[in-house]
Amino acid sequence: MSNTFQIHIHQTHHAIGDFDSIFAYLKTNFGADRATPPLPGLHIFPELFLTGYPLQDLCLQRPFIERYLKFVSQLNQWCKNDFHPGHKDRIAILVGGLQYTFDAQNYPAKIENGLFSLTPGKPLTHLYSKMLLPNYDIFDEKKYFSAGEAVASFTFAEKNIGLMICEDMWPSTMHPCNPVSDLQQLMQKQKRPFDLIVNLSASPYNVGKLNQRLERAKEISHTLQAPFFYCNRVGGEDEILFDGGSFAVDGNKVLGLASQFSSDLLSLPLEKKGQYHPPKEKTVNTWESLFEPRLKTNGPIALLREFGPIDCEEVVKGLCFGLQEYAQKTGHRKFLVAISGGIDSALVAVLAKLSLAPGQVLESIFMPSQFTSSLSYTLASNLAKALEIKMTTLPIKFLHSTVRNAYLDACKEELTGLSDENIQSRLRGALLYAKSNSGGFLVINTSNKSELAVGYSTLYGDSVGAISLLGDLYKTEVYQLSHYINQKYGPLIPEETIDRPPTAELRKGQKDADSLPPYERLDPILEGILSYRLSPSDLMKLGLPQEEIERTYRLYLNSEFKRKQFGPILKLKPKSFGFGYRVPICKKML
Repeated sequence: MSNTFQIHIHQTHHAIGDFDSIFAYLKTNFGADRATPPLPGLHIFPELFLTGYPLQDLCLQRPFIERYLKFVSQLNQWCKNDFHPGHKDRIAILVGGLQYTFDAQNYPAKIENGLFSLTPGKPLTHLYSKMLLPNYDIFDEKKYFSAGEAVASFTFAEKNIGLMICEDMWPSTMHPCNPVSDLQQLMQKQKRPFDLIVNLSASPYNVGKLNQRLERAKEISHTLQAPFFYCNRVGGEDEILFDGGSFAVDGNKVLGLASQFSSDLLSLPLEKKGQYHPPKEKTVNTWESLFEPRLKTNGPIALLREFGPIDCEEVVKGLCFGLQEYAQKTGHRKFLVAISGGIDSALVAVLAKLSLAPGQVLESIFMPSQFTSSLSYTLASNLAKALEIKMTTLPIKFLHSTVRNAYLDACKEELTGLSDENIQSRLRGALLYAKSNSGGFLVINTSNKSELAVGYSTLYGDSVGAISLLGDLYKTEVYQLSHYINQKYGPLIPEETIDRPPTAELRKGQKDADSLPPYERLDPILEGILSYRLSPSDLMKLGLPQEEIERTYRLYLNSEFKRKQFGPILKLKPKSFGFGYRVPICKKML
């Protein structure tokens, strides 16, 4: 057996609060009943591994606290009696968990997001508490946790190990301290260099985030002159995706990289240190930099930055993973998509099909009206055939006529214009959920981010669905992803679906362009607005038309009430609608 010191990164995947599963993982990998001793070395686990993340109000609820404390007590007993004795002095585990402090009434007076050690024969030992508590976008840790007061190191097998938790690696003028600088000072005070740095993370996914993590880790490795080991969790928590992608870097060298969107174990030797060149004092890799708008501004007019092939592959994997996580955790095995012959519903159906696990079922429903073209039926039918899924045709023409007549009889006025268009959409929503209720299907929404941003959807109509796959993809990105899927997986989406002008077909000859600016200009306008970085005047300076900017901004402001009633949206971008987006409905319109 090699005497080289080993680091084992456990990229784990457990449901929040599933203490039985978490305990079972530890027993399987480190229990006394193992036929062989556990791997010697340092084993690192994600942030809040012992509970899952994000906990939100769960960490305040008494039943959860009691279950967690019972689990910790059982874990301590297991460490004392049932931790495998093999390599007793050559194995240590670092895990994330909660550190509670209770007041006289036994209420939580203080909760810390902590880092703990587990070693044979010893109880769970608190080593460090997270210093930087993120309080932006989806994060609200300051609402629940108290910040740690000082950096810390851990000595194991004569190795000096610097400790960090997730946000500690992201400096900002918004944070009161910089743990990286503090670790540097600690190293100087101890007069002992670090042998390695570990970071336990629960870092949510967005497009390009993995590369940003790697670049920041390289900076820290250079600054602290030690290899940097990063352990991230995996999981879909409602709309938030944790992609894993754990890694180790030494200077500019990537020592190892774990998979994305699946559990993994990455074992790496601690080798001789590389070459370090301390970076400039001011880093560009702050958390603020993660929210820069994705715009190309080197031409006469700003355009949305396109996805590359790697981005597209990540997005496909992430959406398939997120859908399966949501379905499995809510107990669904059957999926239903309303297809229309348009590109949004086609892409959703393809993504759902690509995600299917053995024993799962995907069906589609086509609901034509008097305004639905024969081309739409042909394209919907061809899509269902290409995907080998059942398509139920359920016309709304006569239902629509019945509603119109009933309304005329009762209200003494005809349904016209927008009211008449919305009734068609709501009839489809009612039929979709009739099918869902009768067959136990999970309905997948088909709206995209462009539509959501300007309110181009009908409440209780095409906005229905238990989960949204496209709600963080602009319309132009829907086209990009559709082209990519057809190139990689074959012609699943009919080319005519991609080529035809988008239309809701709620009135004769209707086209999206009748109501909205062209998507190639609408989407960069929306990206500027939704990143919170660009005002209408800023967008005009980027060459975008003033009238379209002002119209888009009005549509955005006036449609907040619709977004508040929308379902969970799988998060793909730094700034998306959903949990991290908090804008009041009632406000003075600008």
